Amino acid sequence: MTARALSRLRAICLALPEAVEQETWEAPTWRIRGRIFCMWRTTEDGAPALWCKAPRGAQEVLVEAAPHRFFRPPYVGPKGWIGQRLDGRVDWEEVGAIVRRSWRMTAPKRVAATLPD
Repeated sequence: MTARALSRLRAICLALPEAVEQETWEAPTWRIRGRIFCMWRTTEDGAPALWCKAPRGAQEVLVEAAPHRFFRPPYVGPKGWIGQRLDGRVDWEEVGAIVRRSWRMTAPKRVAATLPD
């Protein structure tokens, strides 16, 4: 499951304009123009997960609504990033939407405008 989840997340991230993959902290990260918009991590119990930027207030809403899927990641959680477990039943459309939103928050405005909503 872990390799399959990583493969799906990688495909979602690299489909975005100017996205590149770079290993950092011994794990894949995806960037636009050198800035990270998504990271592959694991949870405290070893489950595969992604960490992405989220708009102000989204972290609290997601964690409260679905604490079995979403969590406040260490290190970047205080900056509003969201963690999402990628084990069990994963809604890959939802993952794509979360990753695209993070990419838009990270990309320069002109580049972000190239990706339709």
